[in-house]
Amino acid sequence: MSESPESPRTQPPSRPVTPGSQASFGTYGGRPVSFVRRGTRLQGRRQAAWEEHSDRWAVEVPRHISNTSVHPDYVFDAAAEFGRTAPLIVEIGSGLGDAVCHAAEQNPDTDFVAVEVYTPGLANTLIKINSRKLSNVRVVEANAPEVLATMLQAASVTELWVFFPDPWHKSRHHKRRLIQPAFAGLAARVLKPGGVWRIATDWSNYAVHVREVLAGSPDFENLHGGQRSGSESPLTRVWESGVESLVGGAPVKEGRAPVSTDQTGPNEGVDETGGWAPRFEGRILTSFENKAHDAGRLIFDLSYRRR
Repeated sequence: MSESPESPRTQPPSRPVTPGSQASFGTYGGRPVSFVRRGTRLQGRRQAAWEEHSDRWAVEVPRHISNTSVHPDYVFDAAAEFGRTAPLIVEIGSGLGDAVCHAAEQNPDTDFVAVEVYTPGLANTLIKINSRKLSNVRVVEANAPEVLATMLQAASVTELWVFFPDPWHKSRHHKRRLIQPAFAGLAARVLKPGGVWRIATDWSNYAVHVREVLAGSPDFENLHGGQRSGSESPLTRVWESGVESLVGGAPVKEGRAPVSTDQTGPNEGVDETGGWAPRFEGRILTSFENKAHDAGRLIFDLSYRRR
């Protein structure tokens, strides 16, 4: 997909749009984005799937200034797209489409939108949609904040899912984390009153960050406030085990010293706050989550209701 020639703004010559910065100059100006597009090239069956199925299952998004931006005048009409009025679930960062396609298969009376910037992942999702003969999934190649800010209609989403977003471990990169106060405001805009925002991460520092961001939002209520605290808290167990002090949480190889990530956050001994949800049963156990388990990392689930 090409960049829009009708862009109302021009790029500074010293900072052209590239695969790594293509959303930075979209609707959100120079603000840091939460992703780097590490690959957009399609080959083999992914290319074939995109050519054959994208016209049917990929939403054609008018661009603003880059190939993942959303023109601010564009509004997605879910009823027209799906040909019915049904609950709508949106997954941000759908990866290879495992979670969204499994959920769509299990819930045929619900419509799903998968938002992702990784083109090969979207192509994989198209393969799953076609092979499982799903009619209730659409894919969107776009920058998530722009999707929430203008593309989706206000109060149109039943549930919003953000599973295992990039943790951006280094302190200087924390500003790139997807879930920030501004993003919480966008999530509140699209969720219906009573709608649920489900979040999962396998890194304690990001889990604490999310909990703090949402605790400061007047728009959301933690569905499990105060639960799983103290010795029952996964955060307490992570602090006690020290597993995240090793790179990736992986076991130390024989003859080598552990290398600290230094990104686990302060070890306070016991997590007295809690607020952790039980694992969301509607989320299929993907290879990504299995790798986290194999490395000894714990999964943090959080669930919030739109007030």
